[in-house]
Amino acid sequence: MASSSSLLLRFPTTSIAQFHSTTFTKPRNLSTKIRCIGWDPEGVLGPPRGGHIARLEFNKRLEKDADARETFERQVREEKERRRALRESRAVPDTVAELVEYFLDTEARELEIEIARLRPRLNEEFFSHLQLELGKLRFSVSKTQDMEDRQIELEALQQALKEGTEAYDKLQADLVIAKSSLAKILTSEDVKTTLLDMVEKNELNRSLLTLLDENIANAHSANQKEAAEYMSKLRGAVLKYITV
Repeated sequence: MASSSSLLLRFPTTSIAQFHSTTFTKPRNLSTKIRCIGWDPEGVLGPPRGGHIARLEFNKRLEKDADARETFERQVREEKERRRALRESRAVPDTVAELVEYFLDTEARELEIEIARLRPRLNEEFFSHLQLELGKLRFSVSKTQDMEDRQIELEALQQALKEGTEAYDKLQADLVIAKSSLAKILTSEDVKTTLLDMVEKNELNRSLLTLLDENIANAHSANQKEAAEYMSKLRGAVLKYITV
């Protein structure tokens, strides 16, 4: 049996040196991190919410959009005023030939307004004169480039005026029906039954909605709140039957 003195624990020299080292170097990659910025043990503040930067950016965009919308609306008002002033400054000619030139000089977006304003002048005499000039240009033996350009302009004008007058006449006819329909509804004791009867007779159309919109706007302008509310409810009912 071996004696206890023969049992020796041997450590490597390098390990002993490490244990006896008196110097301590802080790890270079170790950094202090704040794990909690909201000390709220009672839960008074509620759970933390993120997205603060996103909300700030959204609010900034709203402000910018509001400014942009205001600028756009101002530009629209200024453009409408410019067009109105230009329209009023133009003198309507007396002769048919001059009226053709008047329409040729009219901006495309103003053409609809001019058709409505000068509809009585757009009669058979006017279109006959326009057709006669077009016939001369089409069957001309020696046609120049200016004549070809003039023919193209007159053909486009003729088509636009014909379509415009037809649309205007239809709108006026629809408005007459709409006024009659609105009077029938307003004097009815049973609005629902009247609307159903008008649906069967095809007396409800978009012109009636336009007429109701005008009445609602006029009621608001005159501070007639009850009338405006009633017209709005009536418009909703008419719209329901039209879409169905």
